[in-house]
Amino acid sequence: MTQASNTLISLLLPEVFWIISELTEVDEDSSGLHIYLEENNIEPAGYNKADLESKGFFPEISI
Repeated sequence: MTQASNTLISLLLPEVFWIISELTEVDEDSSGLHIYLEENNIEPAGYNKADLESKGFFPEISI
């Protein structure tokens, strides 16, 4: 992925995405641009990690 792609994606997605997730892959095909993010395993400020429970992930979406 090029620096230009990184810059464009960082402008398209809200800043909060870069705090809670990591960009893992970008694919482009005839249907559009596919951006893959992986959620970081960090607890929100003010919460004890032992008190948190994962509820899983939502299905992927296309915008």
